[in-house]
Amino acid sequence: MISSQILCIIYKNKTKGLITIYKAVIFDLDGTLLDTLGDLHAAVNHALRVFSFPERSLDEVRRFIGNGVVKLMERATPDGTDEETNKKCLDAFREYYLVHMQDMTAPYEGVIPLIEKLREKGIKTAVVSNKFHQAVYELCQDYFPGLIDEAIGVSVESERKPSPVNVYKALDKMGVTAEECIYIGDSEVDVQTARNAKVECIGVTWGFRNKQELEAEGCRIIMNSCDDIFDFIVN
Repeated sequence: MISSQILCIIYKNKTKGLITIYKAVIFDLDGTLLDTLGDLHAAVNHALRVFSFPERSLDEVRRFIGNGVVKLMERATPDGTDEETNKKCLDAFREYYLVHMQDMTAPYEGVIPLIEKLREKGIKTAVVSNKFHQAVYELCQDYFPGLIDEAIGVSVESERKPSPVNVYKALDKMGVTAEECIYIGDSEVDVQTARNAKVECIGVTWGFRNKQELEAEGCRIIMNSCDDIFDFIVN
């Protein structure tokens, strides 16, 4: 059987005529670099308990993740919850999560060596996430110190993925074009974001969505390991 690594190298040669020299990589954060599900689940249920709402299972929270914390809490609260209560529930989530966001969170296997090896090759790295910006910045500082050139989350004035706005911002700050960059994520939102920004996309199978869901969204390059990702980018 031909490995996913070899298939992807063949894919690059056939579709582009030559292998692109990538100068930058943009990563999603939750489900791609960090396994944050346990802490997100705990924060969601803390907020729900504050309002005496039914708690959500780990698998439910997994499915709710992807479009930012506003959507996460809207999906987690019972149908028919009014806007003001949803906002208060979100505030309770944020307050708890900022204190407890590293209780169970950890990098996925191979992620840190992958970033280190990319940087040794002179490739710039960024994170673009739908998580609120303060959390993105702090998590990148704590788990990837000195390894991420730009960490961009959602703030009041920014748009959420799949809008390409924050991808464009990262490209501009790193001084690279869309053709010189590749985007790596774990969800259908990431595939849509890369498509909207006109950057190549790698979907990973270890995050919050499975291979079938990535394929259904049209993701053409799907990887099972960080080693395969590194070989694809640099070879």
